[in-house]
Amino acid sequence: MSTMNQPDVVLTLSPAAGTEVLKFMAQEGVTPDKGGLRVSVQPGGCSGFKYGLLIEDAVADDDLVLEQDGFRVFVDPFSAQYISGVNIDYVTSMQGSGFTFKNPNATGGCGCGSSFSA
Repeated sequence: MSTMNQPDVVLTLSPAAGTEVLKFMAQEGVTPDKGGLRVSVQPGGCSGFKYGLLIEDAVADDDLVLEQDGFRVFVDPFSAQYISGVNIDYVTSMQGSGFTFKNPNATGGCGCGSSFSA
């Protein structure tokens, strides 16, 4: 077991986002007791960083694990510093449907809604 101090990460998923995550997990045959949703921040995007969402079948050794309603969220140590306070929603509109991110720590963003600067 690691003795490293893990940062406090608060991540909120709306009920609509949670429902979609569970649908994707079921489609990929990933069970909530083993797998979950990986939320990551990667260099790139039009504002400096971009969000990534991926269904994972297992947690990595250095991941932070956040319990949600019916599933777990995995956050790697690099992403943790940018993720805390983020609210993830799933919206459907005439332009299409998808996950949206609201980050109170972002200092800038862009029109695509999935890229930010910190």
